[in-house]
Amino acid sequence: MVQMGYKWRYHPAMSTAIRLAREGWLGAVYMVRSTLNKPLSVKQRLAMARYQGGIMFIEGCHMLDRTLDLLGKPQDVRSWIRHDGITQDGLADNNLAVLTYKEALAEIYIAALQPNGNSYRTFEILGSNGTATVRPYFPAPYKVYVDLKEAAGPYRTGQQVLELENPPGPPFVGDFTDLAKIIRGQMAPNYTADFDLMTHRTLLEICKVGI
Repeated sequence: MVQMGYKWRYHPAMSTAIRLAREGWLGAVYMVRSTLNKPLSVKQRLAMARYQGGIMFIEGCHMLDRTLDLLGKPQDVRSWIRHDGITQDGLADNNLAVLTYKEALAEIYIAALQPNGNSYRTFEILGSNGTATVRPYFPAPYKVYVDLKEAAGPYRTGQQVLELENPPGPPFVGDFTDLAKIIRGQMAPNYTADFDLMTHRTLLEICKVGI
């Protein structure tokens, strides 16, 4: 059993936003947007600069995983992998990917330039009946901002804020709890090898790495 370390798979707020979309409470989903800006030290920049795709390769994979979990394999992938920072280290530090689907788009923006960028990380799902937005990703209590045109499921019309606590235990405990259950034969994996391979291949395509 191989379990990938995509760190937002068990994030309470992201899971809640995706559930709103899957249950149809947001209506027809037409856009998923995610933004992750991570200020980096000189040492961190140099370490990431070794990889084609830079911070998109290192951090964008986590947001891509959440996007594909909801929307599946894209029909087309376009990306802009750029170095725009003033530090002359060659790091791809200002990156954008756009994924196209039959009736939706997805945008993943990953950069290392925004001061206090951790506070502005956003995961947003837009549908014909409303929007679910996660911002920021940490710390708990995590918040999902829901804005609905019409009441759906347990949620009322208009704006509301859902506050979610961490599950008991250390961060990412959900990943390891499921891993133990899978090894013991108590459950099937939530994410198959085929899904992980699709995610890897899409990431390499975004980062313009030949497969």
